[in-house]
Amino acid sequence: MHEMAIANSVLDIAFGEMEKRAAHRVQKIKISLGEFSGVVKDALEFAFEVLTPQTPASGAMIEIDIVPLSAECWTCGPMPCALSDLNLLCPKCGRTLTIKSGREMRVEYVDLD
Repeated sequence: MHEMAIANSVLDIAFGEMEKRAAHRVQKIKISLGEFSGVVKDALEFAFEVLTPQTPASGAMIEIDIVPLSAECWTCGPMPCALSDLNLLCPKCGRTLTIKSGREMRVEYVDLD
């Protein structure tokens, strides 16, 4: 379950920000997570809950926004691309599509107290 390692890294970022700002507690962490990132949202939330007790993030909220998968053809432009039927070939010209979004995994902000 790599979500545990990811949650740990997110907490390291939050605790680093706490240290920089001389804060005492993490209130909320917001993450953008691409639907094509390979990370399971529920597993990441669970890992966060497991790792935060008895830390400065105990009781903190985690908000995860899912970034939809989108793709583009160099010739034809933006193309619909569903994760449930992933086909990275342009339906018009057959060229390989470029993924434009959906692979993200970033901490957007950390609310501190």
